[in-house]
Amino acid sequence: MRGLAAILLASAALPAHATHPFGPDDLARMAAVSDPQVDPKGEWVAYSVETTDVEADKRFTHLWMTSWDGARTVQLTGRKAESESSPRFSPDGHWIAFISGRGDEHDDDQLWLMDRAGGEGRKLPGIEGSVEDIAWSPDAKTIALIVKDPDPNEKANAAAEAGTAAAPAAGTPQKPEAKPAAVASVKKDGKPPKPIVIDRFQFKEDITGYLGRQRHRLWLYDLATQTMRRATTGDYDEYLPAWSPDGRSIAFSSKRLPDPDRSYDFNLFTVSVGGAPAEPHQLTTYAGADNDPEWGSHPAWSPDGRSIAYLQGGPVELFSYGVRHLAVIPAAGGTPHVVTAALDRNVNDPVWSADSRSLRFSVEDDETSRIAEVSAAGGPVKPVVGGFRLIHAPGGGPKGRMAVLLSTPSSPDEVYALEGTSLRELSHANDGWLREVALGTVTRTVLRSRDGTEVHGFLILPPGVSSASKLPTILVNHGGPQSQFDAGFEERWQLFAGHGYIVVATNPRGSTGRGQDYAKALYADWGGPAVPDALSAVDDAVAKGIADPNRLGVAGWSYGAMLTNYVIASDTRFKAAASGAGISNILAGYGTDQYIRDYEMEMGKPWEHMDVWLRNSYPFYHNDRIVTPTLFMAGDKDFNVPLLNSEQMYQALKSRGIDTQLIIYPGEYHGFTRPSFLKDRAERWLAWFDRYLKS
Repeated sequence: MRGLAAILLASAALPAHATHPFGPDDLARMAAVSDPQVDPKGEWVAYSVETTDVEADKRFTHLWMTSWDGARTVQLTGRKAESESSPRFSPDGHWIAFISGRGDEHDDDQLWLMDRAGGEGRKLPGIEGSVEDIAWSPDAKTIALIVKDPDPNEKANAAAEAGTAAAPAAGTPQKPEAKPAAVASVKKDGKPPKPIVIDRFQFKEDITGYLGRQRHRLWLYDLATQTMRRATTGDYDEYLPAWSPDGRSIAFSSKRLPDPDRSYDFNLFTVSVGGAPAEPHQLTTYAGADNDPEWGSHPAWSPDGRSIAYLQGGPVELFSYGVRHLAVIPAAGGTPHVVTAALDRNVNDPVWSADSRSLRFSVEDDETSRIAEVSAAGGPVKPVVGGFRLIHAPGGGPKGRMAVLLSTPSSPDEVYALEGTSLRELSHANDGWLREVALGTVTRTVLRSRDGTEVHGFLILPPGVSSASKLPTILVNHGGPQSQFDAGFEERWQLFAGHGYIVVATNPRGSTGRGQDYAKALYADWGGPAVPDALSAVDDAVAKGIADPNRLGVAGWSYGAMLTNYVIASDTRFKAAASGAGISNILAGYGTDQYIRDYEMEMGKPWEHMDVWLRNSYPFYHNDRIVTPTLFMAGDKDFNVPLLNSEQMYQALKSRGIDTQLIIYPGEYHGFTRPSFLKDRAERWLAWFDRYLKS
C-alpha cells in the first residue's frame, strides 16, 4: 500500500504544463526525425520525418526543409498514404532527388525528382528494380543509384502473361509484403506461387525473406536521356556510392569474393564512370570489414580528390564486437592510415574540412555519442561537441556548417545546426506532445558487478518522484548485444516510469561504448558476465531502498530478451518477465535465422563444439530453474530471431506449469512497424507487470 500511495502522490505532483504521464497512446504521437542534409549553399537543411497515421494503422515518412537560421520550415512532401525518404540536393542547388514507392505496382522504391523551390515531384522512368541509395554527380547531370535487381518471378509472370516463355531464377526471394512461402497457396493474381530454390550459404534475412541471386548493383542514371547503365562488371552486391570531386570516379563498398556469404571482408573500390561498365579498382585489402554497409557510413572523398576516408572494422574474429576506426587511403591506391588507432571507440560518418586537412565524425562513447575531429595525417582526437546527450548522423555542408541529429533522455531526435562548436535546434517535430507529457527522471549510475567490474547504467524514476520508497521495479535489458543504452530518448523507460515503475538498466559486458575488451568479454558466453552485470542495477536499487525486493520484474527485446531469459534462469527473485523476440535454445538458431556466419565464427560448428552451444543455451536446457511467470512475444515473419525460439520457451514453461503467455503478431518482422501492434505490445507489457507487481 505504501508503494501505491507514493505512485498516486507522484501523479498528483506532475509538472503544471503536463496533462499525463507517457503511455501507450504516446507511441503514435512521436515523430522520428532522420537523415539531415545541408544544401550546397549552406542555407537550408532537408530531412525526413516519420509519423503515424492511426486511422490507416501505418507510419509514413515525408520530407521537410528548414532554413539554416531556423526562421522558415517547409514541408516538401505530404501525399496521403505515401512515403518518401533520402532527400539529396543537386550540386547546383536546383533539385532534390528522393526515393519513394509511390504507386509502383511491384512495390519497388523508385527515383524521384522535385524542384526545391516547390511543386510536385515526378518519378524518373526507365528504372527496373528497387532503388536503395542515391548520389548526385558533381555536374548534376547523373545520379549514381544502388538498385536491387527486380524479382525474377515477377518478370517471369509478366512474360507469361504476354505469351512468352521465361524461366524463373533459382532462389527467388520473398517480397516483404507477401505471405510466408509455407502458407502462401495462391498469389493475388490467382496463380500458384513458384517454388523457392535455395543454394546460398546465408539464405535468410529479416524483411527480405529468403535470399536468392538478386544483387544490389551500382547504376548510373543520365538525367538528360532518362536512361541508366551499369557502372561495374561482375555479379556482386555493391553499396554506399560516393563521387570523386572531379566526377570521374565513384567509390563504393563490396565483397567481390567467390562466396561473399562466408566472409566479413567488405572492401573499398573505385570505378571509372567514363563509358562502358568497368572492372573496379580495389583500394583496401584488410581481411576484416571496410565500410560495412550495416554501419550506414559512406566513404568520403577529400575536397582535393587525393584521399578517401572510410571505416575500418576491428579484428575479423570479433566482427561486431570489434571497434571500427577511421582510416584514410590515397584515392589512387596505397597504404591506408588509421587516424583513430588510439581511440578505443566506434566512429561513424566522416566529413572533411574544406581544406582537406582534417575530418569531423561521430564517436560512440560511454552512454553518449559526440562529434570529434582529427587531422587527416593522424594525431590526437579533439572534442568538438559532446555532453550527456546523443549527437550523431552528421551531414556536412559549405562554410564549415554541419547538420546533426541530437537526442536527450527527455527528447527524441531533432535536427540541429552545428557551426564551429555551437549547436542550435532547427527542427521541432516533437515539441507539441512533449509539452503535454510528463517524463520520468533519468540519472546515470556507476555499479559494481559480482567480480568487481565497473558497470555503467541508468536509474529512471516515475514523473514527479524525487525520491522513491520501495516501488515496484523493472530491469530493462538492451538488444544487440553489441549496442548500448545511451543518453538518447528511450520510450520503454518512459512507458514503465509513466505507469509508476522504477526502471533500472545497465550496459553489461558485451555492450559497445566502453572499448573493445569490454565488448568482447561476452564472446561465446552470452549468458555469462552480462547476467551479474545486469543484476548489479537491481542490487543497487534494492540496497538504496528504492526498489521493492518483493516486486521485481525484468524485460527485454532481441538480445535483451535473451538476457532476460538468462536472468530468470539464474535468479528466482523476479516475479514477472517479458521476453520479446529472443532465443534460448541457440542450437535452434543454426540454419533457421540470418546469423550463420556469426555463429560459426564465434561458437564454431555445433557438431564440433557442442559444449559451447549448450553452455549458451542453459535457459532452455535448464528451464527447470525458471519460476518466473513470463510473457513471450514475437512476429511471425521474423527471420532475425524467428518465432520458433519464443515458441520453444513458451512450451517449456507451459509444460512445467509456470504461468506464461505467447503473443504472436501476424505480419511483423524483428522490429515492429504496425502502430496498433506497437500499442498492443505496450499495453500487454503493462498489464502483465501490473498483474504480478501491483496486485
